[in-house]
Amino acid sequence: MKPPGDTHCSTMRPAYWYVSLLVVVFFYIYLSAIQLVRGQELPFKYHHYDELTAVLKDISATYTNLTALYSVGKSVQGRELWVMVVSKSPFEHMLGKPEVKYVGNIHGNEPVGREVLLHFILFLLRNYNNDPYVRWLMDNSRIHIMPSMNPDGFEVSQEGQCTGGKGRYNARSYDLNRNFPDHFNVNGLQEQTEVLAIRKWITSTQFVLSASLHGGALVASYPFDSTPEKILNQFVSSASLTPDDDVFRHLAQVYSFNHGSMYLAVPCSPLGTKFVNGTTNGAEWYPLTGGMQDYNYIWGSCMEITLELSCCKYPPTNQLPKFWEENVKSLLLFIGEAHRGVRGFVTDEFGNPVEGAILKIKGREIGFQTTKFGEYWRILLPGVYKIEAVAEGYAPTEAQFAVIDETPTQLNLTLFRSTA
Repeated sequence: MKPPGDTHCSTMRPAYWYVSLLVVVFFYIYLSAIQLVRGQELPFKYHHYDELTAVLKDISATYTNLTALYSVGKSVQGRELWVMVVSKSPFEHMLGKPEVKYVGNIHGNEPVGREVLLHFILFLLRNYNNDPYVRWLMDNSRIHIMPSMNPDGFEVSQEGQCTGGKGRYNARSYDLNRNFPDHFNVNGLQEQTEVLAIRKWITSTQFVLSASLHGGALVASYPFDSTPEKILNQFVSSASLTPDDDVFRHLAQVYSFNHGSMYLAVPCSPLGTKFVNGTTNGAEWYPLTGGMQDYNYIWGSCMEITLELSCCKYPPTNQLPKFWEENVKSLLLFIGEAHRGVRGFVTDEFGNPVEGAILKIKGREIGFQTTKFGEYWRILLPGVYKIEAVAEGYAPTEAQFAVIDETPTQLNLTLFRSTA
C-alpha cells in the first residue's frame, strides 16, 4: 500500500512511456522539416548560419536525386561556405552541358540575395515535375547556388540598416569584392580565406555563366569593374568595356527586363543614379580593383554579372516576399542564357580530348579554355564568327561558324600534332 497522501507513485510513468513521447516529438519535428523543405512553410525571414545550414541539409536529405550539398571551404571564423547543386545530375558533371552558379551575400550586410537564393532552390525543386522550362534547365545544366559567401559578416549585421559598413567585411575587416587578382592593376591586399576558396572552386569547376547578388542599389552591373585609367577615374568615371561588351549588355538586360522593377531605372533617392534600362558598366558607375566578376571573366572562362537587388542594404523582413516576387523570373531566365552561343569539343586527330586548349573568338581578345574532357562553351549573340584554338604541341586551327537565337551552335574542333 502507498502511504496516505503520497501522490508521487500515482503520477509516475513507465520508461517506455517517456521513450514513446520522445519518438512522437522527434517524428513531429521531422515531418515539420519535410514540410518546410518542400516549400510549403519556408518562412520569409533572415536565416542565420545555423538555420541556413539546417534548411540546406533538410533539402539535401529530402530531394536526394536532384540535389547535392557541398562546401567549397570555410570562412575566417570557421563557417562552411555552402553550395547546393540543383540538377538532374547533382553529383556528376554532364558531358557537354554547362555549369552555372549564383553567389549571394559577398557583403555580409547585403542579405536579400541570401534569402532569395534559398527560396530559388526550393522553387526549382518543387517545379521540376510540373514546369517544362524548369525541367529543361535542370536536365541540361548543373546549377550551383551559394547563398552566402560571407557568413561571418552577416552574423554581425543589423536588420534595417540601409547604409553603412557594419557586417560588410569579413571577420578580418576585408572587403571580399576587392580581394581578387585584378586584370588592370596590382592588388596588393592579403588574400582572404573566403576568396581563396572561391578561386579554387572556379578552377575546379569551369562555369559558363554566373551572377553575384548584392544590395544597396537596383541595377545589373557588368564588367569591367576595373580600369586601366585608374588616376583619371578618381575624378570622373568612364566605361571600361570588355571585348564581349555586347554579350554582357545583353545578359544584364535579360535580368533587368524580366525583373519586377529594375528596368524602370527609378533612382533609389532623389539624387541617386538613374541607370538606363536598369543596367550599367561597372567602372562607369564607379571603378574598383579586385572585383569578383572581372576575375571570373579573365581567369575563369566564365561570364559573370553583379546584381544589386535592393536600395536598402538590409531591409526589414516584411519586404522579403516582394523581393522574391520581383526576382524569381529573372533568376530563372538568366540561367538559360548559358544555352546560347557556341559549344563543342576540342580533340586530337585520334579523338582524344585536349585539356587546357586556349580558344578565342576573332576580334574578342579574352580567351577561354577547354575542360579535361575537351569541352568548351562561349555565350555569343546571333552573327557570324571565327574561332581559333591553340594548345601546346599542336598546330593551331580556326573555323568559321554562325550563331542563331534559337539554339546553341555545336562546333567540334580537331587539333593535329605539330611537326615543327
